[in-house]
Amino acid sequence: MMSAIPRRRIPATRRFWAVALAIGAVALYIAFAGQWTLPHNNDAPFFERLNDFRAWIDANRNSNPILVVLIVGVRTAMGALFTGYLGILQVLTWPGLTVIAGGLGLLVGGRRLGGLLLSGFLSFGVLGLWDRSIETLAMTFAAVTISLLIGIPVGIQAGRSVRFYSAIRPILDVMQIMPTYAYLAPFALIFLIGPTTGAIVTLIYAIPPAVRITALGIRGVAPATVEAATSLGATRRQLLAKVQLPMARRTIVLGINQTIMMALSMVVITALVDTPGLGKNLIKAIQISNVGVAFDAGLAIVIMAIMLDRLTTRASERVDPARAGGAEGPSRQLRLAVLVASVAAVLVGTFVIDGGQFPTTIGFSFREPINAAVSWVSLNLYFATEWAKNAATYGLINPIQYTLTNAPWWLVGGVISALAVVVGGIRPALITALCLLGILGIQLWEHSMQTLTLVLVATLLTLVIGLVLGILSARSDVFSAILRPVLDAAQTMPAFVYLLPAVALFGATRFSGIVAAIIFAVPPVIRLVEIGIRTVPATVREAGVSAGATASQLLRKVELPLALPALLVATNQGIILVLSMVVVGGLIGAGGLGYDVVAGFVRRDFFGEGLAAAFAIVLLGIMLDRITQSAGSTRARDPSASAGDDTATAPAAG
Repeated sequence: MMSAIPRRRIPATRRFWAVALAIGAVALYIAFAGQWTLPHNNDAPFFERLNDFRAWIDANRNSNPILVVLIVGVRTAMGALFTGYLGILQVLTWPGLTVIAGGLGLLVGGRRLGGLLLSGFLSFGVLGLWDRSIETLAMTFAAVTISLLIGIPVGIQAGRSVRFYSAIRPILDVMQIMPTYAYLAPFALIFLIGPTTGAIVTLIYAIPPAVRITALGIRGVAPATVEAATSLGATRRQLLAKVQLPMARRTIVLGINQTIMMALSMVVITALVDTPGLGKNLIKAIQISNVGVAFDAGLAIVIMAIMLDRLTTRASERVDPARAGGAEGPSRQLRLAVLVASVAAVLVGTFVIDGGQFPTTIGFSFREPINAAVSWVSLNLYFATEWAKNAATYGLINPIQYTLTNAPWWLVGGVISALAVVVGGIRPALITALCLLGILGIQLWEHSMQTLTLVLVATLLTLVIGLVLGILSARSDVFSAILRPVLDAAQTMPAFVYLLPAVALFGATRFSGIVAAIIFAVPPVIRLVEIGIRTVPATVREAGVSAGATASQLLRKVELPLALPALLVATNQGIILVLSMVVVGGLIGAGGLGYDVVAGFVRRDFFGEGLAAAFAIVLLGIMLDRITQSAGSTRARDPSASAGDDTATAPAAG
């Protein structure tokens, strides 16, 4: 007999209850459709209470002692930090800063990284975006500095105390799930527009990864190592300083990497509150509907993100304790040469050439070819883009939205909560029910169902595309290598950049928002699918081939079932990233909660509704996150999901 091939499946009881739930939901919908619905009301009492809060802030900003101290203190500190970083970068001049960046890359990662940083800084000037790029760097450094000063100590405490981490986890969830655009209105209300508000909004979004990854590093220190140090009489402080922090250095540096990436992703959003940097170029491009201008600024942000990512990644490798005694660092002569070259470049930029301004004679822009390409596609492929938009709108968006908004609110809430029980158990179902009750309480049920429709459709399309491309990447190293830079660019390009080509191709519609969300969310889904399939044990594949399975059967019956944990994580990430694009879609007519948030930022009388919509998006995000996470953890605990429980035996050899 050949070896048994493991095949995972949904337990029969869960399948039964899922089918029963579907049948019951359809029957109740047919019986009660159009009853107990909750039409949207722009004058809901909850919105008015939030508007009253705004009025109180406006009236007491300059008279309330607490507000005065808070506003003046924070504005002064953040403004000074940003101004200090910007001043340092400007004093170094463009030749000096370029050589310093290249030298730093050389010392940390070798010639390839040095060349990347050197050419990256030069590209800012060649694109005609040197000043804007330096402003963006200064804003990023200011926000990251405060994020790390707060995030690392909190993360250390979270790593050492499970109870503390459990207490702050909901706060971290809210900080990450709430759309970044939604932060702007309340903080602009308190701190007014300018770099201070931009830095505060950025650090709120960037702190959670610093906390989570630092906590992960502290918890990841081997228990045997901690016990050995404790048995030798080490105090808690000594244990932290001598054991846990040194052993967690690489993870903490990776946390710094993610904090920088999160901060950099905010540069466009914060431009809406008059924060300097590349975001202003992107906002201008959106206002004049110029895809080429947006592409230049977006490319500069991508280059900056890649440089900072590679630099911090290599730095994390160098501080890895596992490298102790391995390859030596840069020689003393090389460090001296880099120092001399950097000083010389700064002096040349200061006294020999005008180092404050990059030469305007050296320049290149992608705006003309990009605009020409978009115009050609919109004119010659109109039939295809119109068909795709209509198919998605009339085949998916309209039917799902009509069903969710026309069904009784108790039926929708009951079905979603029951689904949470089926896939995850009682605890995620309780969280789901509380989130739905919260949405009900803040009186945004109809708009929340419209947004849920867009999230479901965008997630479905994202998973289909991600599954196909992820499978192709797992099957072909060449395809994976070709696709990798495309995914890097799609993941680091600011979300606002996607709006212009989406609008140019599909118009200002709900489908355009979905397209932008798919581009933003699909890269991590592709990567997770690829990882899941590649990590299927080779022995299992060989058993399938020996049993006579075709490539298609091997994929359907072996690889995808065994990669299901990774696929569930991909689903979770796809939902969260799609939801984060809801507000951006609201800028181009996607409607729902995204439009409410945008309106709340633009119009004073919609402030309350916009802030309430931000809370509703958070509740939707927590609900969907818990359902998908619990689905994965339930499979991990389910005995019938194990390889040894449910097997399909191969036929005997002839």
